[in-house]
Amino acid sequence: MAVNELEIIYRDDTYIAINKPAGLLVHPSIIDRHETDNALDLLQQQIGQSAFMIHRLDKPTSGILMFGLSSEAARKSVATFSTREVRKTYLTVVRGYTEERQVIDSPLKPVKDKIMVGREKQNKAPKAALTHIQKLAEAELPVAVGRYPTARYSLVEVHPKTGKMHQIRRHMKHVRHPVVGDTKYGDPVHNRFFRERWNAHRLMLAATQLDFLHPFTLEKIQITASLDPLFISILSDLDWLGVIPDTWLNPQN
Repeated sequence: MAVNELEIIYRDDTYIAINKPAGLLVHPSIIDRHETDNALDLLQQQIGQSAFMIHRLDKPTSGILMFGLSSEAARKSVATFSTREVRKTYLTVVRGYTEERQVIDSPLKPVKDKIMVGREKQNKAPKAALTHIQKLAEAELPVAVGRYPTARYSLVEVHPKTGKMHQIRRHMKHVRHPVVGDTKYGDPVHNRFFRERWNAHRLMLAATQLDFLHPFTLEKIQITASLDPLFISILSDLDWLGVIPDTWLNPQN
């Protein structure tokens, strides 16, 4: 994925955050060695200094990605993330009508590492994984998708309380409301419908807000990331813009 310049949405003396586009790798990967760009390298080139990973986003997920501007800053924030002191908010479009509120408490097995196949420990035990969801809106389209005469979707705010790989995507599949556009865990029929109707070749999942206590200043920090034009266009067509905070719709720069 070619990116000219990253959108920087937060910066102070110790931390920096970007609004990562969907489809951009977070860091170099030998699995995706064909990809020439990644967020870490692009950011370091853009700001002219080193940056250090704090957390990750799946390649197809867009939104807030935070880095430390020193190894010490990164270490302090990694510790904060691991103790659930950070409130992470995601927005997603899923198949079907979800419950109004739901806590998904379902352990997840580690995702198999393609690089370590044959060398890693087999049959690893599932680890605790907790996700809170809240439905913001729903829509029913008079279009036959799959075996049903209409297509139903929900707009959901998600708060993962743990940080397992692909947690939101796997948990939404677990409750039979897969994220639209998910080619690994999703529903291919609804994915195709979104591609044909909106030319949406992306995962409908975005990290929109991060709330935490600054490890150095102890200030309450809130970082928000605006949705990309395609995501906003789909929400508009489904008449969902009225339930979205303005800070998720308007770029900060």
